[in-house]
Amino acid sequence: MKAATAIGIGIAFVSLIVGGIMKGTQPTALMNPAAFVIILPTTLGCTIAACGMARAKLIPTLFKKAISPPEQDLGGSVQQLVGFAERARKDGLLALEEDVEAIEDEFTRKGLQLVVDGTDPELLAEVLEADTQAMHARHKANATVFTKAGAFAPTIGVMGTVIGLVHVLGNLSAPETLGPSIATAFIATLYGIGAANVVFLPVGARLQALSAEEVHMRNLILEGVLAIQAGDNPRVVQEKLLSYVPPAEREAVRDGGGAKPNLSAVDGGAAATAKAA
Repeated sequence: MKAATAIGIGIAFVSLIVGGIMKGTQPTALMNPAAFVIILPTTLGCTIAACGMARAKLIPTLFKKAISPPEQDLGGSVQQLVGFAERARKDGLLALEEDVEAIEDEFTRKGLQLVVDGTDPELLAEVLEADTQAMHARHKANATVFTKAGAFAPTIGVMGTVIGLVHVLGNLSAPETLGPSIATAFIATLYGIGAANVVFLPVGARLQALSAEEVHMRNLILEGVLAIQAGDNPRVVQEKLLSYVPPAEREAVRDGGGAKPNLSAVDGGAAATAKAA
């Protein structure tokens, strides 16, 4: 589901609040601006120090991508590549040159352009695999922004609690305020642990999963491009590529055919988002 990350984070927040109310904690008691100032800006500063300013500037874009990711249309990509295989088998590889510029997905366009240019299959595979590896490395570094923040936040929360306890221990002359003051001090720890485990770490894991999905899509495309270059029968190309599609979706792809190249079957937005990230 496209909105799974947002739904999951929402469920986590609601369950924490409802559970707290069932335990007798009032939501207003968890509001502490000072703890908020200690946790988030300090975590951001530490993340910038660890990952660099360039990566930190991508946080809004990456968070948006995790919340509303581009969909990978595996079935549509299979139909698109089978369509190109049929045309290449009928009219020759050079006939694909007319369609290359109209392909939205940059990776597919690059692969087919190399085919039309007569690139050696081993070199073609090497170029596309290097492109995929570079993309995966970039995505991994981007996800590190959130995993690092998830590692820093709980410790910074403890630091915030210590700061609060220092104030408490400096005012022991008023015993009646000790309970509320200690409770307030521990809110910083709650914020740190909550931010890490409800937001930062799940978003980092989601970004890594999205990268793996895009690598899977690119492997499918690479397999299809090489099969087209080799002149494989379109039906053979289809069966090869269906191995990348979940079994429950394969029959629908077969029924959908693939006689015509679907130039928009692969989500071009995925490539654009990955490039921006």
